[in-house]
Amino acid sequence: MSASASIDVRDWIRDIPDFPKPGVLFKDITPLLSNPDAFRTSIDQLEEQFRGRGVDVIAAAEARGFIFGAPLAVRMNAGFVPIRKPGKLPYATIAQEYALEYGNDRLEIHSDALAPGHRVLLIDDVLATGGTMRACRDLVHSSGAELVACAFIIELSFLGGRAKLEPSEVFSLITY
Repeated sequence: MSASASIDVRDWIRDIPDFPKPGVLFKDITPLLSNPDAFRTSIDQLEEQFRGRGVDVIAAAEARGFIFGAPLAVRMNAGFVPIRKPGKLPYATIAQEYALEYGNDRLEIHSDALAPGHRVLLIDDVLATGGTMRACRDLVHSSGAELVACAFIIELSFLGGRAKLEPSEVFSLITY
């Protein structure tokens, strides 16, 4: 039995009450990241879910999506595309604006990062309200690439983010 087969990723998520504000129970992934076996297990489980699905590119929103997306891309022999906040990418970009609780934000990718025919897996650490991932999904679609799925380590189902991503496939390792 491999070490990863005996690890429950859920055991490596720490609850932080009242962060970032009173009444919020924050799901902290840093214990998972600090344990090589638990971190490897999360990558193993994501790879297992999407192996054989023809993923060409893994794209992830900064910053925590990068933590899972880059090693998964290497593991799956896929390219990696960073999705960044405005002004962070050095080449020509395409952008997607999205609504926040109080205002708007914007995400960008290089204009040549994705192309028609690319099969893209989107990765982030947490699915909460779904706004960021919906903007990522819309960037994939606007490039002409095909979205395989949106994948997460944690899904906070009580916040309804999955509904914002319909009809896209959504996969989460852990659902609270």
